[in-house]
Amino acid sequence: DVVPQALLDQYLSMTDPSRAQTVDTEIAKHCAYSLPGVALTLGRQNWHCLKDTYETLASDMQWKVRRTLAFSIHELAVILGDQLTAGDLVPVFNGFLKDLDEVRIGVLKHLHDFLKLLHLDKRREYLYQLQEFLVTDNSRNWRFRAELAEQLILLLDLYSARDIYDYLRPIAFSLCADKVSSVRWISYKLVSEMVKKLYMASTSTFVIDLMNELVEKFCRCHKWSGRQTFVFICQVKCLFVHLFG
Repeated sequence: DVVPQALLDQYLSMTDPSRAQTVDTEIAKHCAYSLPGVALTLGRQNWHCLKDTYETLASDMQWKVRRTLAFSIHELAVILGDQLTAGDLVPVFNGFLKDLDEVRIGVLKHLHDFLKLLHLDKRREYLYQLQEFLVTDNSRNWRFRAELAEQLILLLDLYSARDIYDYLRPIAFSLCADKVSSVRWISYKLVSEMVKKLYMASTSTFVIDLMNELVEKFCRCHKWSGRQTFVFICQVKCLFVHLFG
């Protein structure tokens, strides 16, 4: 009773392989692009009408179709709410994390937007997988790592001091030593924000350990580039003003 049944049937039929041969080879991509809007129109109470179509699109052989869904899965999660997201979208999201880089970048660009919608226990499960974003199909794809650094800055607000120290810190240090300067500069900001976040936590142990590691790994590095990294990290947003100012 929200939209005419005939119109909905026409939309759902866009995933039919025969339509790609007779109507438009890109029809499945168009279907994927429109799905969040259709879901919003129908409302979460009618998600069952779209669920099978969504799963069909999520497993489509064309990576462009899966990429389209990956870029919009965070928007769909807002529409569906936490329960439907946990049950129906999280499995699809997990599949995209293991997909081609062209698909993975879609979930990476909105990683914070999606994870913030999950319950804390489910959100913590992804801490173990963040390291995998450092590995790409093409090592020259530095923009992938730059986006990871940007997302980690946002993720600092979603996790505890211990989680930041145990899981995000090693990734941040790895990005600080990246071969591409654009990645390193974003990573300096990441480390600076990380120090600030740990300093404001209830316990000072983590920030002291982090500062000691920064000194050992970069300030006392036998290579000039490492010592320069330490200076740049201190320079970003006046790191030591956060601590002692």
